[in-house]
Amino acid sequence: MKLPRNVKILIAMSFLTSCLMSLVSGAEPLAVGATAPAVKSVDQNGNAVDLGELYKSGYVLVYFYPKAGTRGCTAEACSLRDDYVTLTKNKLTIVGVSHDSVEAQKKFADDQKLPFTLLSDPKGDVYAAFGVPGAMNRQSFLVKDGKIVWEDLKAKTAQQAADVQAALDADKAGTAASAPAKAG
Repeated sequence: MKLPRNVKILIAMSFLTSCLMSLVSGAEPLAVGATAPAVKSVDQNGNAVDLGELYKSGYVLVYFYPKAGTRGCTAEACSLRDDYVTLTKNKLTIVGVSHDSVEAQKKFADDQKLPFTLLSDPKGDVYAAFGVPGAMNRQSFLVKDGKIVWEDLKAKTAQQAADVQAALDADKAGTAASAPAKAG
């Protein structure tokens, strides 16, 4: 279905306004050692998900990505998909979050055969709880026992699984910390 130009412009302006409002809010990402927010959202199947309950099951990776189905976001999700068996041996639950609709998340999960949860966060409640500024940020948080044990504020796409595995290994060895800042 082809949208009229004025509708496309309004949609783009609304999206940009949302992004700018998130940036202006001054949100700071949660730091290592902070209590992970026990927020609730809806997954790609329309089911309610309570992150607070998930934190009780072991490690939880909450990763934020800009847009389902785009090149970088697909590379990141597929990195986690391809190493899913190895990562979940560490009792890791993976949760992806974007501003996409439930339907867009479902299509993304089905198209890429993603074996993990994708949260639909169109209003940005999960983003705000974690202090992720804006829809275009790619950030990851590893949670254990309800606390942030690792954060990656410039998450790589194709290397996401390797970075998460390194964080899991470091936490088990007692040396976990934030991922180093990466160039743009």
